[in-house]
Amino acid sequence: MASEGREGEHPSVTLFRQYLRIRTVQPQPDYGAAVAFLEERACQLGLGCQKVEVAPGRVVTILTWPGTNPRLSSVLLNSHTDVVPVFKEHWSHDPFEAFKDAEGYIYARGTQDMKCVSIQYLEAVRRLKAEGHHFPRTIHMTFVPDEEVGGHQGMELFVRRPEFQALRAGFALDEGLANPTDAFTVFYSERSPWWVRISSTGKPGHSSRFIEDTAAEKLHKVVSSVLAFREKERQRLQSDPHLKAGAVTSVNLTKLEGGVAYNVVPATMSASFDFRVAPDVDLKAFEEQLQGWCRAAGEGVTFEFAQKWTESRVTSTDDSDPWWAAFSEAFKDMKLTLEPEIFPAATDSRYLRAVGVPALGFSPMNRTPVLLHDHDERLHEAVFLRGIDIYTRLLPALASVPALPSDG
Repeated sequence: MASEGREGEHPSVTLFRQYLRIRTVQPQPDYGAAVAFLEERACQLGLGCQKVEVAPGRVVTILTWPGTNPRLSSVLLNSHTDVVPVFKEHWSHDPFEAFKDAEGYIYARGTQDMKCVSIQYLEAVRRLKAEGHHFPRTIHMTFVPDEEVGGHQGMELFVRRPEFQALRAGFALDEGLANPTDAFTVFYSERSPWWVRISSTGKPGHSSRFIEDTAAEKLHKVVSSVLAFREKERQRLQSDPHLKAGAVTSVNLTKLEGGVAYNVVPATMSASFDFRVAPDVDLKAFEEQLQGWCRAAGEGVTFEFAQKWTESRVTSTDDSDPWWAAFSEAFKDMKLTLEPEIFPAATDSRYLRAVGVPALGFSPMNRTPVLLHDHDERLHEAVFLRGIDIYTRLLPALASVPALPSDG
């Protein structure tokens, strides 16, 4: 059962495994092979294909199925082509072989994050076209690079370009997460990544002495303040069963730097933190809190941002919103349960929302453990195929949303 194209394997699964074998792994992804693969799909499906190089070697591939009413805004189906690095020694199978075991689990980097969704989009469109369907709204499928390294040479640049404006996106779908229960998770917002480096300067000298006002002492005070805040947020999450991880602010100490020798007290030291700030937090007040922690530690303690996202947006999940109504009604019709949440990490959806495009993060994987970025990332072929069925029901609903005032 592990061999590609074996008699009895669904053609969509064979295609999925073919895509998984393309090594679009950071930090040196083979984007050329991925673009060629997508161009071939466009040709086979009779879709328009546009390539936009947003940075050297960084191409956004756009596959388009025109709607019957070009005056209406379009539906944008986004996915990223890159995947995170692997540690092969921790995998049961080669992470780029797309091995399928006797139970039907496909092992490969990108099975959940998010090559499954890319192929599900394509195969749902294939099925709908084959059945002779036409919808009022145009459907664009965008396949973008570099999401796994922040999207800075991918979606962040693409949304500023005239080619993106020409898509006239009215609504977007992007990646979500697996859900181990019977329900499907949908994400309507996400936390803002703030990567902060706090630097401390103090008196240096020989490490045999009790030197006052050292960089380490002051840095320790800041680290203690941040970790106390972390514990407070952790307790808040654990004490409220209705709260999900995306609704609180998380922080982790990820780097400590400083010092030149065991017997020298350093003049400077630094600590780096990864904050994920919840959407309802007052960002100005939060930055003032950072400043307060530094001031309280003493003179010569400062901070700088390696990343600071301030354009947090929330996509409506109110039944009066036409896009949410279409999305959620499709699930009601399928008798499937949705669990709306705030995404705990960051995706390219934040760039779409920031330019005014409502976006939902959704990957149709239920009864599935969350294994993105993990060793032995895998997805069962039945879950993958069910996802195609779901998009086949979902896309007609979204592409048939009646004309809105925003359509101009």
